Amino acid sequence: MEPTPYRTEPVSFTRRGGRLTERQQSAWDATAETFVLDAPRHGPNTSIDPTYVLDQEATFGRKAPLVVEIGSGRGEAIVHAASEHPDWDFLGLEVYVPGVAQTLVTARHAGVTNVRLMIVNAAEALSTMLPPGSVHELRIWFPDPWHKKRHNKRRLITPDFAAIAARALAPGGVWRLATDWQDYADQMREVLAGSTDFEFSGDWAPASKDAR
Repeated sequence: MEPTPYRTEPVSFTRRGGRLTERQQSAWDATAETFVLDAPRHGPNTSIDPTYVLDQEATFGRKAPLVVEIGSGRGEAIVHAASEHPDWDFLGLEVYVPGVAQTLVTARHAGVTNVRLMIVNAAEALSTMLPPGSVHELRIWFPDPWHKKRHNKRRLITPDFAAIAARALAPGGVWRLATDWQDYADQMREVLAGSTDFEFSGDWAPASKDAR
């Protein structure tokens, strides 16, 4: 059976474009070739060819624990974490192009070189692009809560996504989540508590500094 070329269910994001500032464009021109990864596409422009598999060692030029951050936004969290953990590799998955460009600005200013970025559908990346058991930590800080009831089906954290996350994580790997919506926090707890792939204490914790 041939793999499905791209996802047909509702996605958890709205693709947003936007013009880059002069500073963002400068950082993009100078660093995107190295730090923004391209991948063969199939279908929508955020969809990855399901036969493509990321070679982490070739991408980063070394073997190191891989941290994946979904929805890296403007890059504050991922760049801070990368600067705190230079011996780890960080991969940010983001669909907002100006956010990716701003991350390049921030990374360039901080002098970090252990960050790579991709403009992709994160669920697809975890499903097919990343080898099974290849991720040391998966971080999702403040995903879109899709707070209207009719939009709840677009939320990223679901039992199906938990299975995808478990596939990508290494044995003993950690999945970190943060949200400021109580209803979504409750849903996250239910998903983790109902998953046989994760050990979940059920305790609340304040967001770590990496998530702020």
